Amino acid sequence: MDQARTKISKLLNVEPHSYTRFNLTQNMEGDTSQVEMKLSSDMDEEVGGNGVGDHLNHNSPHKPYMTQRFRRSPKNLCFMAAATLLIFIIGYLIGYLVHRKKDFPSPPVPSVRNQVRDSPVAYETGAAPLMDWDDVKSLLAQKLSASKFEGAFSEYSSNSHRAGSAGDELLRNKVLNKFTEYRMDPWSDVHFVKVQDPPASGFNKFVFKEGPEEHPEGFLSYSATGNAKGTVVYAHYGQENDLMRLKDSNVNLSGKVLLVRAGHISYAEKVANAAKMSASAVLIYADPTDYSIGDKTQLFGHVHMGSGDPYTPGFPSFNHTQFPPVESSGLPKILAQTINLAMATRILRQLGGQATPVQWGCYHKLGNESDVITLEVNNVLAEKKISNVFGVIKGFVDADRYLVIGAQRDAWGPGFAASTVGTSVLVELARAISDMVKNDGFKPRRSIVFASWSAGEYGSVGATEWLEGYMATLNMKAFSFINLDGIVTGRSGFKVAASPLMHSLIERMLTEVDGPNNDGSLFSQFAKGNWDTNILEPLKMDNAAYPFLAFSGIPSLSFRFASGSEVYQYFGTMLDTQEKLNLATTNQVPQLAEVAARFAGHIALRLVHDHLLQMDLLKYSRSILFQVSQIKVKVGNIQRMKPQVLPKSLTVKWLITASGSFNRATQKLAKDIDNSDLNNIEKCRILNDRIMTVERNFLSPYVSPTNSPFRHILLGSGAHTLAALSNHLDILRTDSPEGDADLFRHQFALATWTIQGCAISLAGDIWALEKEI
Repeated sequence: MDQARTKISKLLNVEPHSYTRFNLTQNMEGDTSQVEMKLSSDMDEEVGGNGVGDHLNHNSPHKPYMTQRFRRSPKNLCFMAAATLLIFIIGYLIGYLVHRKKDFPSPPVPSVRNQVRDSPVAYETGAAPLMDWDDVKSLLAQKLSASKFEGAFSEYSSNSHRAGSAGDELLRNKVLNKFTEYRMDPWSDVHFVKVQDPPASGFNKFVFKEGPEEHPEGFLSYSATGNAKGTVVYAHYGQENDLMRLKDSNVNLSGKVLLVRAGHISYAEKVANAAKMSASAVLIYADPTDYSIGDKTQLFGHVHMGSGDPYTPGFPSFNHTQFPPVESSGLPKILAQTINLAMATRILRQLGGQATPVQWGCYHKLGNESDVITLEVNNVLAEKKISNVFGVIKGFVDADRYLVIGAQRDAWGPGFAASTVGTSVLVELARAISDMVKNDGFKPRRSIVFASWSAGEYGSVGATEWLEGYMATLNMKAFSFINLDGIVTGRSGFKVAASPLMHSLIERMLTEVDGPNNDGSLFSQFAKGNWDTNILEPLKMDNAAYPFLAFSGIPSLSFRFASGSEVYQYFGTMLDTQEKLNLATTNQVPQLAEVAARFAGHIALRLVHDHLLQMDLLKYSRSILFQVSQIKVKVGNIQRMKPQVLPKSLTVKWLITASGSFNRATQKLAKDIDNSDLNNIEKCRILNDRIMTVERNFLSPYVSPTNSPFRHILLGSGAHTLAALSNHLDILRTDSPEGDADLFRHQFALATWTIQGCAISLAGDIWALEKEI
């Protein structure tokens, strides 16, 4: 210490025995309010022998440091300047250390951002640097290649991986290990679900007329069990208009066994339509007009008119959940069974009765009273343990807001198109994006959750159970879902089904992603001048994205390379192999998988990259206005023609007002966005949260998720939807006994207030609602 003092003294040209002393005392507010300095030797001699406290005591009447001699001495003036400089330097260093201590409190507050194990990435609390979007696209393209997908197909292919089986568990472990390798903090979500399988001993069977007993090997899970006996009626595809055509032809369907073709609508919808007409059973086969799968190929599927475990409707199938026995309203009350083409042909050849309607374009008989069949379904209910697997790439700004990308892992048989391709794309996307974050400086603002579902073949059971288990969290924090099931089934077409909120983003991404063989963008190859018609299609109930949208209110997307508009003919069969998919795509499966991964990746990365979520509210505004105008016209027509059904007192004014409020609320949000600083993290978060409420608030709060799980009033299913209101008006106009004017008025009022509630939520501050909307 003496050596240091000597060096400082020499630097300042002060005698070694002189010293400067500082004493900092912190007051109650944390400020340095007192500084004590003593300059000995020359200073003491010149100002007298007062103590240290007197030198800097502001209350001292003597102020010795202001004496005449001290002021006039050049030597002391130089010395005082040097001392002042030293004081400034030391004070600056002290202030800097105090400031650093405030910036880094101890111990740190735990957060999502510092829970990444073994990660070299430093998570920030401020706005993540915005990487140029072109650089993001380029990085993703570099990480994905067709050759990598060939290896992934080999790794995730399996001939036997039905939900809950050893094969399913093996694939689950492979995905989990990959997420661990990519340091994605993986976890599993276990459910105990009830599924219906074919009888372990015995079989399902039928006897037509006096023929032999037939034993189909395929089956339809969740069919009613038991026996049914009745005459066979050929009912084409089993669509509502097919059955109404039969009814108009005076064909009585009550108690009949309907023989229908596979295709156009799901197995569940066919059975539900038959049940509405009081049929006793349904037999489904693959007609050679639509399917080229041979006459011995068996069909597998389910007939639950819904998704998830139908024995825990609306709540999750955790093993600790104790509820009294309950069943989904979507379970059929009639028997359902698939048969192969050879069995169906033997029945069709023996049918009598009148010819089929000419509009159907086929030459079968409809059947008569002598065409009796006896059907027996002996499916058994079994509880299975299934596991969903997850990994996460955490965001740097809003880590608690996340996009979900998912793919089913199970299949009835090989399931190459149904599950292997989707699982491969899921894992390859996870590898590519995690590598971009760890090695290339990409910092997503929001998180991405990668999910591998089980029991998808039984009706998106794994995905739906997860939604039910974490409903309160997911519909507040998950802002989008991308489904990777069945994304490659052909190469001549490209189809997208999605929430209208995502349509504009999808259209832009179609123009950015190059199609197969680099023959232009996906848009230029497949839109053909009208992407609404040639690419967009409705999101159906048997799609895993549907429960995310219609049950949880999360904007969702599903897409596929296809051959035409029909479903891949090998789904639900043992012929869903890599060889069959190679034939359907002219051996382009890896290349198509790469393009599919880039398309899904572009949408995901855009949603986690930008300050603002890229959602288009105008699509919903136009859709509501269109449907409300249709209802207005129909109500007016009934009031003029049948005032006793709907009196003049029923006005559409409030429904029109509600739709107008929603339109003004969307305009208000657009104005708020234009007037906001998007570099302000908190402001961006508030705006994004308002955007996220739109889909969620379309879920009707007036119906039970147990009885009507798909509560979305625009895209859901049930009497609460605007489409159901319009259909109910058609029924009232025809004097059908199914019409109920009081029920309509009740549904009408609830739909009106649901739309008004959406507008209120979207508008923003509650104190500004009257002025704004």
